[in-house]
Amino acid sequence: MSGPLIVLVGPMGVGKSTVGELLAERLGTTYRDTDADVVATAGKAISEIFIDEGEERFRDLERQAVQDSLARHTGVLSLGGGAVLDEGTRTLLAGLPVVYLSMDVDEAVRRVGLNTARPLLAVNPRRQWRELMDARRHLYEEVARTTVATDDRTPEEVARAILDALELPEHTDQTVPSGRESTPMTEQGTTRIRIAGTAGTDPYEVLVGRRLLGELPQLIGDRAKRVAVLHPEALAETGEAVREDLAAQGYEAIAIQLPNAEEAKTVEVAAYCWKALGQTGFTRTDVIVGVGGGATTDVAGFVAASWLRGVRWIAVPTTVLAMVDAAVGGKTGINTAEGKNLVGAFHPPAGVLCDLAALDSLPVNDYVSGMAEIIKAGFISDPVILDLVEDDPQGARTPAGPHTAELIERSIRVKAEVVSSDLKESGLREILNYGHTLAHAIEKNERYKWRHGAAVSIGMVFAAELGRLAGRLDDATADRHRAVLESVGLPLTYRGDQWPKLLENMKVDKKSRGDLLRFIVLDGIGKPTVLEGPDPAVLLAAYGEVSA
Repeated sequence: MSGPLIVLVGPMGVGKSTVGELLAERLGTTYRDTDADVVATAGKAISEIFIDEGEERFRDLERQAVQDSLARHTGVLSLGGGAVLDEGTRTLLAGLPVVYLSMDVDEAVRRVGLNTARPLLAVNPRRQWRELMDARRHLYEEVARTTVATDDRTPEEVARAILDALELPEHTDQTVPSGRESTPMTEQGTTRIRIAGTAGTDPYEVLVGRRLLGELPQLIGDRAKRVAVLHPEALAETGEAVREDLAAQGYEAIAIQLPNAEEAKTVEVAAYCWKALGQTGFTRTDVIVGVGGGATTDVAGFVAASWLRGVRWIAVPTTVLAMVDAAVGGKTGINTAEGKNLVGAFHPPAGVLCDLAALDSLPVNDYVSGMAEIIKAGFISDPVILDLVEDDPQGARTPAGPHTAELIERSIRVKAEVVSSDLKESGLREILNYGHTLAHAIEKNERYKWRHGAAVSIGMVFAAELGRLAGRLDDATADRHRAVLESVGLPLTYRGDQWPKLLENMKVDKKSRGDLLRFIVLDGIGKPTVLEGPDPAVLLAAYGEVSA
């Protein structure tokens, strides 16, 4: 038989890849995806092709990929969502076993989530989905031999329906491939990490996966009438999309735009948010949603903690740093001229949605910055993290790396275990500040213009050297800090002439007690401890090891 055994068509997010791989396994054949072929040919993500070269160039690449696949591939083939727009492609599909996978608009928005890497659904997913489907539905139906609805079906059920419709025999008797769970398609690949409630706070979950936007209404609940979506200027379109989606769900939703990054963490910005909440009539049953990086979730949580002495809030982190650190644990705060996070509150969220799709378009320097907190989690608790980074340093620098989800999940679990035992940093939670004493001093010295992860990287190297000089840490582990951090592109040194200023900055660190400086150091990997009042000469010597 020439040509593909099955050709899957349908909109983005419908599950063509998941179902296609299942079909190939059951039929004992191979699977191919023309979107993957386009990415391989161009050497860049589809979203980057749209940005750099335009949609027309992408369609040219797609057309060629489809032609090649239809001519050579004999297994299961899936086409990109817009491939059927090309008349030549539709002609080539005539007479082939084409299956149209369909889903309704609400299901589509849940699955697509916050994926800014999908260029045609970047602003208002719900409205734009309808517009896309109005333009394409008749084309899918034109080329398809059969249509299979995916709503409320697991991938296994969809695959079974396709095999039945095309009357194709399975290669094996296996119903569910080993290692797969029969879960709804909207839940595929979603990990739920529970944070226990302490000190009178309620437990909550951190969800890690893709297509998580549909979880928001459930977390917000029925008691809330109003929702405020706080977002940075850089995510204006995303923030407005979330607001519009919540408004479509029946909430009185407003969007409050914050400055980008650390510039948002001021009392003036917090006051601006309080004013907006007051003018909207925000009550104790209403909910704040923070969409953005660590600075945004810090501000959103602080505003939620301080408004009416505490309202519920939900974190939707969009950076690595926010996912593994800022959005988990309930520490909220703003900066002052005297230091970072000196004004704040412990106010855990009602839930955290870590949609990994939001990382697909994150600038590489911001992505790498977040790796510092992941590597920190490896040194203080989970050495498997270090092994994964060392196994593929270049892969660790990108969301397309093989271990991205596992690295983020492991880091969140480390923090979850700590904060579940110590919400208010009375003991164990201090270990999460490994490398942060010097890091915060550097950030203040740079007037918060530095990326947090860059400062934490230098801070960890300093802490490792301090531990070595204090006789607590072996040479190999101290050296491993440098090797792992440098392998992903994080800095190891800072200006040597700044030590007097940094020392003064560290004296107002939250971990200090009176004039006694306190540092988290390691007795070994996974063995953090507190070093109090180290000799000034030892401090200076340790800083000498990170001085440029």
